Amino acid sequence: MHALDVLGDPVRRRILEVLAGGEVSAGAIVEVISAEFGIGQPAVSMQLRVLREAGFADARAEGRRRLYSVSTGPFVEVDAWLTPFRAFWEQRLDALETELRRH
Repeated sequence: MHALDVLGDPVRRRILEVLAGGEVSAGAIVEVISAEFGIGQPAVSMQLRVLREAGFADARAEGRRRLYSVSTGPFVEVDAWLTPFRAFWEQRLDALETELRRH
């Protein structure tokens, strides 16, 4: 699955946002995602599996718990895809910076 296909799903994007803060237990992820999206543990587990298989998330066992964290590898692919589009917002940010310095 292409990295952008993985990121195209709002549940998977939200899981990555949760993981961006550091390692999180599967149970805590299920709590957040269930509350926000109204889906159960099996559906969250399926999304976690997609993220793991696509290389976006790592999992490790700690006793009976599974702890998840972000894996940065696929973000290199996303970054490469975005490269030709950066000029669109970088020019605007440069213009904004110029305006802010004038005032």
